[in-house]
Amino acid sequence: MTSPATTETKLITGEGVVLELRSAPFVLRAAGTVIDLALSAGAFLLIILVASSPLFAPFLDAATIAILAISALVLCFVVLPTAVETASRGRSLGRLAVGARIVRLDGGAIGFRHAFIRALLGVLELVMTAGGLAAAVGLLTARSQRLGDLVAGTYSRHERMKAPAPAAFGLPPGMEAWAATADVARMPVALGNRIAQFLRQAHELAPAARAARAAELAAEAAPFIAPLPQVPAELMLAGAAVVRRDREYAALRAQRDAAERLDGVTASRPHRYPRG
Repeated sequence: MTSPATTETKLITGEGVVLELRSAPFVLRAAGTVIDLALSAGAFLLIILVASSPLFAPFLDAATIAILAISALVLCFVVLPTAVETASRGRSLGRLAVGARIVRLDGGAIGFRHAFIRALLGVLELVMTAGGLAAAVGLLTARSQRLGDLVAGTYSRHERMKAPAPAAFGLPPGMEAWAATADVARMPVALGNRIAQFLRQAHELAPAARAARAAELAAEAAPFIAPLPQVPAELMLAGAAVVRRDREYAALRAQRDAAERLDGVTASRPHRYPRG
């Protein structure tokens, strides 16, 4: 299911793991498409320039040049994109640049049929309308799908994740047993970010200001930490921040590993094939 306020699709695998598959934003899709179109247009112009060069021009009449131009158009804007997407399972140079990949609606890798439909309709919505039709449809769909995606049953998944920032602090000694069972999942993201920022900058504060700020944040975070450790305020904040950071990182790793396993399973299945 897809939330109307976001571009994340929740997918439940056979193992009961919920994956949040993020679709690429409209701006990233547009940037990747511009790169791919520029490459296709460059290849098309190169063929035309070579055919019209003095070496070949004397042997070509107007009808032959027209046929060659149509063949070059089909080759550069239909055949090559279809071949690249099929061989790379949804990748292209433009999508590699923006960290995206075309996938089926169920999150699996696309095949020849999907790539061919997208490329064929791409001539209409990307070439003949200069991208206007694709932009209009993409702005009206929740996952920035263009007409070719809607017909083929695909969308662009954003796969590039930011690497976690280097840890500026670790779990305080003596809190290992508490960290193993602590519950900090209910802590708001904004509050967790403010705690992490304080811990990174605590050494720059005066002792009195540091203690006052730690006490203020600890009082704000206490309702979201269970059980409350019997330690000073700053140590409690550090412990909660480390537990939250490590568990979120582990969840992201598990999500990535599950997505990779899913790609391996769905690659050989027909589109919309049910999972047992």
